[in-house]
Amino acid sequence: MAKIKTPKTKQLPSVREISRNVHEIKFEFNKMSDEHWVLLRSDCHHDSKHCDRAMELRHLEEAKRKGALIIDNGDLYDAMQGKFDRRSNKSDLLPEYKKGDYLDALVSEAAKFYKPYAKNIAILGQGNHETAILKHHETNITERLKERLNVGLESHEKVHMGGYGGWVKFVGDYYGGKESVMMHYFHGSGGGGPVTRGVIQTNRQAVFLPDAQICLTGHTHDQWIVPIERQRIKNTAMKLYKDTQYHIKVAGYKEEYEDGYGGWHIERGAPPKPKGACWLKFTWFGEERNGERLRNMRVQPILVDF
Repeated sequence: MAKIKTPKTKQLPSVREISRNVHEIKFEFNKMSDEHWVLLRSDCHHDSKHCDRAMELRHLEEAKRKGALIIDNGDLYDAMQGKFDRRSNKSDLLPEYKKGDYLDALVSEAAKFYKPYAKNIAILGQGNHETAILKHHETNITERLKERLNVGLESHEKVHMGGYGGWVKFVGDYYGGKESVMMHYFHGSGGGGPVTRGVIQTNRQAVFLPDAQICLTGHTHDQWIVPIERQRIKNTAMKLYKDTQYHIKVAGYKEEYEDGYGGWHIERGAPPKPKGACWLKFTWFGEERNGERLRNMRVQPILVDF
């Protein structure tokens, strides 16, 4: 009787913490056709009754299938239904959170929900909903979730904490040839703007984040990619070249507009908002051009709204 071969599980890229909000993710390219994927999420508001958990689960399952790492850019929690929260509305409280230890219930349910994906989660950032809990209740519910998810994981599989803002260095290694892509993440600020949808911030960030090739934000529940072409010069060889700085806004999974009947979102005149996340696809590129061997790691951002 022939033996049935069990398919090998794809080894996840390694994650290294350099400082509290600076991390390095390393990809190994064994052949030119290799691809590496990273799922960028923000504003999941997982515990809200308005969270599209079906979409969230689809993205998490796809991350497992792709062997992708996940970077969460904050507001994983909604956390607005506590006793002393002026924004609370008991009709928005899901049954699993109707407990006296509301904050503990949030962490316990999230830990159970995300545990099957813990090995894929590289970084948990923090948003204004989490920092509000820390400010008013003196507990960091993102840190508590990280601790729960790390139970039983090997040291190289651990989930890392990030900040409200920080940096990720993606390093590609192809037989000793190393290339890197720098990403700055920032949960976000302000209301996004009814006309610009926050796109005007790309010009401001481009000025004070010259080292970032990717600028990730969330917070306003908008979704777009704005590429900015730049002319650069190599400091040593004094050679001119061009690159692209990608500004990525991720919407998340919260749907508050619904039929437009009412609620805080409607009363403040906010429009319908998109839902979704963003994939980063990393590939290795090499060619001969004018007698020179060119090689680099390419990144392609892909928005997903289904």
